[in-house]
Amino acid sequence: MNRQPRIVIIGGGTGLPVLLRGLKQYPVDITAIVTVADDGGSSGRLRNDLHIPPPGDIRNVLAALSDVEPLIEEMFQHRFATSNELSGHSLGNLILAAMTSITGNFVHAIQEMSKVLNVRGKVLPAANQSVVLHAEMEDGSIVSGESKIPYSGKKIKRVFLTPKNIKALPESLQAIRQADMIIIGPGSLYTSILPNLLVPKLGSEVCHSKAKKVYICNLMTQAGETLDYTASDHVKALYDHMSCAFINTILVNNEEIPPYIQERYSEEMAKPVVYDTAALTELGLEIMHGEIVSHEGGIIRHDTKEVAQMLYNLLLHETNRRFNA
Repeated sequence: MNRQPRIVIIGGGTGLPVLLRGLKQYPVDITAIVTVADDGGSSGRLRNDLHIPPPGDIRNVLAALSDVEPLIEEMFQHRFATSNELSGHSLGNLILAAMTSITGNFVHAIQEMSKVLNVRGKVLPAANQSVVLHAEMEDGSIVSGESKIPYSGKKIKRVFLTPKNIKALPESLQAIRQADMIIIGPGSLYTSILPNLLVPKLGSEVCHSKAKKVYICNLMTQAGETLDYTASDHVKALYDHMSCAFINTILVNNEEIPPYIQERYSEEMAKPVVYDTAALTELGLEIMHGEIVSHEGGIIRHDTKEVAQMLYNLLLHETNRRFNA
């Protein structure tokens, strides 16, 4: 093969940047497709005030894929702690907002910032407009707004987007068509991953893609979203929303999470996801196990180096198989 293998990663929140920091160390062509459903904090304020897509998740992904001096990245990620209107805003969000105003286009703003930050790969929003995420609860009530859904105190039946005429970016659809591997997650199931896949055409391209599709299952359940969910419950929720069984491989953790950290997380009603191997096998999934937990500072995250290594090995195996087929 004369080109680098192509990976498309779909997600948002804190999980996606963690994974990208590891993957960018390998000779791969990365396209990150990032949710634009965020409506909380600095992103939500800029979204409402300036009528632009929320920049926060995009900012974190740009920083993760950047190749600049640490001080420049730190400045881009700097959050103001003042008592005036700047309070809570990060400099990167403000720069993206300014660049959107200058170029007249959110996607162009991201492209320009990618050049400034020497980003390794492409960063694309799931849509070039703000979208609103809604959740229909099991009692039939509707909760609107990504930031409000996890705090409703009710069990989610399904999520959906408005407006109805959301358009996926042609660049995203093209990247999915050309991908050798598509990675879903890690990230909050209903508020970081599904808002991407529910963008019309984007989800169907993923379903029909011939690329190897890997789901990185969350390490912990999340109150208000996936309370008591097993790994197969996560997969079934994705399939129910997409009306197709599209995942080939699931990456799960087989490392014990220290009891003192589990105890701390139990205060948030979060506990380690149970990897129900028999149910996953019944769904036709290839299961990849690994010791993939980092708990620096008592915070549970995927181990970026370990996960990136496993994904790269899987990618090499897949591209070799295709090349020799």
